[in-house]
Amino acid sequence: MPTLTTLRANGTPHVVPVGVTYDAEQRLARIIARKDSTKVKNVLAAGTDGARVPVCQVDRGRWATLEGVARVRTDAETVADAVRRYAERYGRTPQPNPDRVMIEIAVTRALGRA
Repeated sequence: MPTLTTLRANGTPHVVPVGVTYDAEQRLARIIARKDSTKVKNVLAAGTDGARVPVCQVDRGRWATLEGVARVRTDAETVADAVRRYAERYGRTPQPNPDRVMIEIAVTRALGRA
């Protein structure tokens, strides 16, 4: 299970499990979330420049980390696309949620070990 790390107002990390999809061609990671979640609030608090965040996944000795700038997207078409990508990756479609938004991470660095 991947995790997303955002920073709280006091500078301490908030680390939570997330479902994430990655488009290598566009260098975009997408995470669907509730608009009132702490991770979304932390990204919004960073302002219009976005929040620097990592997403990390570990599988025994293999791991991958994507670092980049996160922004919250709320337009229905973008959120629906993120839900579709999530369903393709995880094999299940999330329940409809009018409070759903998408955290979009413009990936600036990818690290890992296969």
